Amino acid sequence: MTLFDQLETKQKKFFFYSPLADRMRPSSLEEFIGQKHLVGKGKILQKIIAEDKPCSMIFWGPPGSGKTTLAKIIANKTSCKFISFSAVTSGIKQIKEVMEIARFEQKEHNKKTLLFVDEIHRFNKAQQDAFLPFVEDGTIILIGSTTENPSFEVISALLSRCKVFVLNKLTVDEIVILLNRAAADKERGFGKYNIKIDKKTTNFIAQYSDGDARVAYNILELAVNSFNKNEKLSEMLLDIDLIENITQKRALMYDKHGEEHFNLISALHKSLRGSDPDAAAYWTIRMLEGGEDPLYIIRRMVRFASEDIGLADPDAMQVAIAAKQSFEFIGPPEGYLAIIEAAVYLALAPKSNSLYTTYKKVKNDVEKFGSLPVPYHIRNAPTRLMKEIGYSRGYRYDHDYDEGVSRQSYLPEKLLNEKYYAPTGRGYEKELIDRLKRISKLRQNRD
Repeated sequence: MTLFDQLETKQKKFFFYSPLADRMRPSSLEEFIGQKHLVGKGKILQKIIAEDKPCSMIFWGPPGSGKTTLAKIIANKTSCKFISFSAVTSGIKQIKEVMEIARFEQKEHNKKTLLFVDEIHRFNKAQQDAFLPFVEDGTIILIGSTTENPSFEVISALLSRCKVFVLNKLTVDEIVILLNRAAADKERGFGKYNIKIDKKTTNFIAQYSDGDARVAYNILELAVNSFNKNEKLSEMLLDIDLIENITQKRALMYDKHGEEHFNLISALHKSLRGSDPDAAAYWTIRMLEGGEDPLYIIRRMVRFASEDIGLADPDAMQVAIAAKQSFEFIGPPEGYLAIIEAAVYLALAPKSNSLYTTYKKVKNDVEKFGSLPVPYHIRNAPTRLMKEIGYSRGYRYDHDYDEGVSRQSYLPEKLLNEKYYAPTGRGYEKELIDRLKRISKLRQNRD
C-alpha cells in the first residue's frame, strides 16, 4: 500500500472515534479562534485563503496554537490536492512517494499538490533537501509546521523559498471560547450530554492548558468520559473538584480580571518595596501558578525598578529587562526562574523614589506654567543670531570648562531656583549627592 493509499484510508476512519480536538477542528476561518494578526480581516493569511493563492510557507508557533488547523483550512479552500504527513514517522522513502504523486497530479490533471509537513524541524538536512527541486519548480506547495525557530531548524535554501508566519500562544479567553463551543456542540462536541460547567472551571482549564487548545480539549474529554454514558443522567456537572482530580493540580483562587488580580500584584509590589525577598518570591510564584501572564509580572517589575529603586541601583532596571529577555528565550517553566531572580534582586536592592517624585514635581510645574519659553542661550540658534536680536550672553560649551561644568542655567527663567531631583542618599544615590554638591560648587565659583 502506498503512502497515498494509507493517507486516504486514515482519512476515512470513523468520525465517532476521533479525539475531541480533531472533531472540533475548524474547517473555515469563520470558526477559527486566535491569530488575528494573521487571519483577521485584511491580514495576509486571510487574503491568501480568500483569493485561493497559496504559497509555500512555514507556521512557527507553540503547540495547540492552530498550525495544523490553518493548513487544513487552506487545503479546504484551495484547488490543490492536499497531502499531509508527519516528519516524526516519515523519511526519504515517503517523501519520494509523495513527490511521485505530485508529479502525476501535475502531469495528468494539471493540478498542484499542497503538502503539509507537521514538525518539519524533525527532518534532517538531506530530507529537507529532497523538497527543494519540487518547491522550486512549483510541483508542490509546501506548508511546514514547527515549534522550533525555523532560522535554526530549517535549511536556508528551503527557508528562502517559504514565507514564515509566527503564531502566538492562545489566550485564556480564546481557549474558554473553544471549551464552551465544544461543550455545546451536539454534533462534534458534547452538547447531547447537557453539560454544566461554570466560568471558574473553564478558566481553570484554560489557565492550566497554557495556551494549548489540544490540552484544553483533552481535559474536557477526560472529564466527560469519567461519567458512565450508560446511565441516564439529567446533566453532567464538570466542576473544579473533578478537573483538579484530572490535572492533579489545585485551582488557585485567581481571577486575572477581578479583585484578586489587583490584590496579588499589590502584595508583590509592597513586598518588593518592603525589601522582603521571601514574600516577593511567594507572590510572584503564586501569580505564575495561578495562570497570570508572566510578561505582565515583568512589566510591573520594570515599573518598580524605576519608581521605587531608580538610581539607588541603576542595575535593577537591567535585571528586570534581562528577566523578560530570558523568559522569552527559554519559555516556561524554566524561564520562571529568571522572573524569580528579578523579584529577589529588586527586593534586596536599595530603595529610592527620587525619580518618581521628580516626575511628579516637574509634571506639576509643566501643568501649572504651561509652555515656558526656552532660554535664548540654549536654543537651537547660532551665537551671531542671538547678538543680532540684542541677546549678548551666548551658550557656554561645557566641555571647555574644568570637569565639564560651566556656570549657566538651563531651566526657564521662571523656574531658575527649582530643585526637582533630590537623591535619597541610599545606594548609588549617595555618590550622586556628592556629585551634585561638586557641580553646585563649581558653578558658584565661576563668573
